[in-house]
Amino acid sequence: MKRLFLYLVGLIVLLSQSSCGYNTMVSKDQAVKAQWANVQSAYQRRSDLIPNLVNTVKGAANFEKSTLTDVINARAKATSVQLSAENLTPENIKQFQEAQSQVSSGLGRLLAVSENYPELKANANFQELQAQIEGTENRINVERNKFNTVTNDYNGTVKSFPNNIFAGMFGFKEKPYFEADAASQKAPTVQF
Repeated sequence: MKRLFLYLVGLIVLLSQSSCGYNTMVSKDQAVKAQWANVQSAYQRRSDLIPNLVNTVKGAANFEKSTLTDVINARAKATSVQLSAENLTPENIKQFQEAQSQVSSGLGRLLAVSENYPELKANANFQELQAQIEGTENRINVERNKFNTVTNDYNGTVKSFPNNIFAGMFGFKEKPYFEADAASQKAPTVQF
């Protein structure tokens, strides 16, 4: 009789795990990981475009070498920072963001300096690459926003009652959001 009672209790516990939100938490955890992969894919696309942009710009006579070097170095640093979905901590995301913001800054300077070179601005390859980089920057922003949306959904599930009890038991922890770069908080100065 005792054995039957233990089997019955075990069955109830097993069935309650699906009703406690375990499957939902697993599903939402996987959604966060998949969306992080999309964020990385968008950054990888940008990283893949940079060598083509640099080679096109190198063709322009007397172009500032330091600007090109900065972009190349920032890309190398950004591609060396690898962050898997299992290691999403606020510190790791901050480190990833810092590396990526250096690339963004370098690209911004490169595109700004290129305005001084009419032969470069007229180059069809440069124009196409510039358009692709602008489109890629938009994709990165879209993927980061989607990441924050699925992370918010996951965090809401993990932190809400009674899921928070079971989340702790099964190792589901709150995940960090993708936050704005600190430098983006300062409005740019526009002078004519």
